[in-house]
Amino acid sequence: MKVILKADIKGVGKKGEIINASDGYARNFLFPKNLAVKANNENMLELKAKQDSVKYQKEQEKEKAKQIANKLSKILLKIKVKAGENGKIFGGVSAKEIAQELENQYKITVDKKKIDLKETIKTLGEQTIEIKLYEGVIGKIKIIVIGCHRGRSNLTILSLGTEHFDNFCYYC
Repeated sequence: MKVILKADIKGVGKKGEIINASDGYARNFLFPKNLAVKANNENMLELKAKQDSVKYQKEQEKEKAKQIANKLSKILLKIKVKAGENGKIFGGVSAKEIAQELENQYKITVDKKKIDLKETIKTLGEQTIEIKLYEGVIGKIKIIVIGCHRGRSNLTILSLGTEHFDNFCYYC
C-alpha cells in the first residue's frame, strides 16, 4: 500500500515521502498514530501544493538573503573599543558585538551564530568578515575597529605612528 508520511519515522522515511508499506503496518501502526495517510489523488495534490509552497518560501528567503548580502557589501561598519597606548584592544570584538552594531547603525538584523569569526578581533584596523546568510549566500562586510582614549591629546596618538593614526577616535 502506498502511503504519504506525515512525520519522520526512523528506518522508514522522512515527512512528505511516498513509501510502500505493508497493509498491516499501515493500518495497525501508521494510520492510528496519524503518522501517514493513503496516497490517493486528493492527498497527492495536497502534498504537491505543500511542497510548492515550501519551495516558493525558500526561494523568497534566498532572494531576501541576496539583497542583504548586497547591502552588506556596501557597508563600512565602525566599532569603537577601548585601547591602550600601543593600539592593543582591551578584550576584543566578538560576533555578538558585530551583530549589535550592525543592528544599531544600519538596522540590519543578523544572527551572531552566522557571523564567521574564527576568534575575537584583538587588533585595531580594517578587516573583512563573512556572514552566512542562507545556504549558498554569503555576505562580506568591512569592519573598522577604532580605539578610543578618554582625556588623551591628539599629539599622544600621533606619536604612535601613522599606521595607527586613522584607527583612533578623538571625541571619546
